[in-house]
Amino acid sequence: MKQQLEFPDPRSLFPPGRGPGLERLEDFVPRSGRHYAATRNFDPGPGPRSNVSMLSPYIRHRLITEREVVEAVLRQHAPATAEKFIQEVLWRSYWKGWLQMRPQVWRAFLAERDADRVQVEGNSGVQTALTEAEEGRTGIACFDDWARELVATGYLHNHARMWFASIWIFTLNLPWALGADFFLRHLIDADPASNTLGWRWVAGIQTRGKTYLARPGNIARYTDSRYSADELGRQLATEAAPIRDETPPRAAGVARADRIPTGQPALLLLHGDDLSGTGALPPACEIASIVVAGSGHESAPWPFGDKASDFVARAAEETAGRVGEELDRDAAVVGAIDADELIERARAVDVELVVTPEAPVGPVADALDAVEPALDNAGVKLRRARRDWDDAAWPHATRGFFPFKKKIPELLERAGLIDR
Repeated sequence: MKQQLEFPDPRSLFPPGRGPGLERLEDFVPRSGRHYAATRNFDPGPGPRSNVSMLSPYIRHRLITEREVVEAVLRQHAPATAEKFIQEVLWRSYWKGWLQMRPQVWRAFLAERDADRVQVEGNSGVQTALTEAEEGRTGIACFDDWARELVATGYLHNHARMWFASIWIFTLNLPWALGADFFLRHLIDADPASNTLGWRWVAGIQTRGKTYLARPGNIARYTDSRYSADELGRQLATEAAPIRDETPPRAAGVARADRIPTGQPALLLLHGDDLSGTGALPPACEIASIVVAGSGHESAPWPFGDKASDFVARAAEETAGRVGEELDRDAAVVGAIDADELIERARAVDVELVVTPEAPVGPVADALDAVEPALDNAGVKLRRARRDWDDAAWPHATRGFFPFKKKIPELLERAGLIDR
């Protein structure tokens, strides 16, 4: 009889806040070199894992930053020793830069998702298959376990995410965009760039003609034979043809970053894409008051799922307390990014400037775009502060990851993390 899996509570698996993120980083750093490189592909099952960092929710919401993570790793390891882990961190920057130069890909995903939802509503067979997949009732043991783990914990190992997406698309023949949406609705670290482009890659539409096929032997090996390769061989698709022939759009270039006025008092708006604090701002930026938004805008609702919503809401509370104490300024948590709220708070401290960390392409960026016209009309300027890390990395994401990877030493040198 198959053993029933036990899933940890997501609040204990991922305590919110910058402090827990830094503690987890400190704990993982000794294992981020050769140990990580040798064991990172293994998925031991639900719960805490020692072979991977489990930092993704903290980096995703920038409670800790990519630069801080790489800096901590390089304090204990040579760049060559920690190469694999550093590359994994830089994959995030690459995906964000790639989408930043092609925002239409995000909008196309949302449109395809919505169209697929309508189509599925009119097809009872596909609707049943979709429900069985999301509830972990397909009869494919590994897939069903991963579906239940995702819904229960808000997390999946990266290798399991690839296997899951491949089985969803090529074995179950379900729409890729609804699979990407399933992840967005349940992952605590759900990221518009990594998630959308990762699913596109598996489906064969991100890198033209290249797909990812989940193989029984690979699954059995990297799950320590929890799942039978023989049984999976009878269940899984043996081929993975691209779902369509699509050429990704050309890179349009990264728009110039906003200039952040110095010497002018401002209201600081922090949001779920960047909760670490003031690190994105120029040192001379004068903050009069702080607002931390725990969600998006009414026209761009976010987070998409309950686990991420809970994590971001609790992290927003922690951020307000931490940054308010650090700057000795009033700090308030608000639900949504709302123009009227921001105007009222700006006027309460007699400022005409709102500064906020830049949000990459996605719902938070859409929320900022949505409130900017009303702020302008009220005489309040919104300025987005881009982090130096992003400003250096994003322009190099013009093609595939491997050309980008060649730039990693240069990026680390520019960040002052290595000497060459």
